[in-house]
Amino acid sequence: MTQVEPDRAAEADALSRPFTPGAPSNPPELADFPETLAGPVPPPRQDPRTAAFVEQWRNASYNCYSSGHKFCREVCPVTQVERNESWTPTAFHANVVAMERGELDIEDIAADYVNCTQCGACELRCPNTLFTGDFYRFRTRTVDVVKAVRSLAVESGIHQPNWQIWNERTDLRTHEPVLGETPVNQEKVRDWAEGLDLPIGGETVLFVDCEAAFYRTSVPRAVAQMLQLAGYEFGLMEDQWCCGGPAAEMGYADQAQRFARHNLDNWRKTGTKRLLVLDPHDYISFTEDYPKYFGEEFDIEVVLVIEVLAQLLRAGKLTPSVPVDRAITYHDPCRLNKRKGIWEEPRELLRAIPGLKFEDVDRVTQWSYCSGGGGGLPIEKPELTAKISAMRLERAAELDVDTLVSACPWSERPLSEAGDAEDIDVVDLHELFAQSLGITVGGSRGDVGDRRLAQERTGVPGRARREHGSSRGGCGGGGGGCGGGCGNGSGGCGCGGH
Repeated sequence: MTQVEPDRAAEADALSRPFTPGAPSNPPELADFPETLAGPVPPPRQDPRTAAFVEQWRNASYNCYSSGHKFCREVCPVTQVERNESWTPTAFHANVVAMERGELDIEDIAADYVNCTQCGACELRCPNTLFTGDFYRFRTRTVDVVKAVRSLAVESGIHQPNWQIWNERTDLRTHEPVLGETPVNQEKVRDWAEGLDLPIGGETVLFVDCEAAFYRTSVPRAVAQMLQLAGYEFGLMEDQWCCGGPAAEMGYADQAQRFARHNLDNWRKTGTKRLLVLDPHDYISFTEDYPKYFGEEFDIEVVLVIEVLAQLLRAGKLTPSVPVDRAITYHDPCRLNKRKGIWEEPRELLRAIPGLKFEDVDRVTQWSYCSGGGGGLPIEKPELTAKISAMRLERAAELDVDTLVSACPWSERPLSEAGDAEDIDVVDLHELFAQSLGITVGGSRGDVGDRRLAQERTGVPGRARREHGSSRGGCGGGGGGCGGGCGNGSGGCGCGGH
């Protein structure tokens, strides 16, 4: 067969024949052609609000959609328990692409975006993030896309019923209703600090999230007493409102910004320059949301309490000396480990506690762990949160432990309920560290935590104690000292009981 060369002179331009992008053999005329995307031009969006949303987020979603990888699904806590394709991180991005093409509208997909805790695991596992080599700075923006879709839904008049009620009540009370019958109002926001003689205002203030201020009050009490013990000067806000973070996560952006403005104005009024934060959700709000709202106007230094405690430990201003008779594992809060890369300091504190048996699970493995307590999920779908928490406690139960330690009040309520089924105590890291310093914390650990604390636990720490102990629970402090849980049976109980 005789090969016939094509008539090059008849070809219109350099694009008329095949070429490999970037190849040295390409004709130089190719440089004269602009790079364009193949395919039909998407129809213009008629709704200007949706058009602005698509324009802002299309590139972030195409980064996911065009890669074709689905590694994110196996670390997504919702996907792990539900296997619903519409609730996967890849679907959340694909929907944005479909909206640009006119194939979907916000009312078609708004309910799907409830099913996300905003833990950030999908972002870390995404190849587009892994290729950068810096997990905590350059990452796929799935969490931001979810928040943006929720905000678009609210702006478009599409509400999820429980979220709408929750945020209406938060707006009325200036604090979150905190799930249940716990009384919440402005007059009670500092009741947790009763008897601690804390000043109001000052250069450094401690911000206590709604869950801790009204429900799990043992956490801020532990924090405040440890800081006092170390001689660390701080006060409380004069007129604290909710940080606004949960409202922002659920799509109520205007409400979140109003609350943020109130708090910033109050800090200005009292001369506050530094903010101590104990809750990871607040930490996200103050380090990510507030700078977006206010730009350079927000010049408040934001400091995580766990990092302060680690510094005080290193400086010798806090020295744990009371043995803690527990076998524990640590639950990395998603907003510390996955979202902020803070995982060393909590372990540093735990390893400093005498008597503690610590079965650690590395922070990378915990990219796939979640309590289910974030992103508004417990409010709209508590049954889904319960499934995720149960899965987390099943993993803890596989270890030789009797206690799961967390550092996030919002995670500790669902984890405590799931832990009760596994006969595993759920204790906050701040409480545990205060116990090792001999501090009687006081306050409440929530319904489940208070009940378990009042029950005696004896026997060898770990799984054996869990399965064969005389009863379920924490310390109890009965019969001439502590009945287990604080390791101080011969003297006064430093377990933080009442």
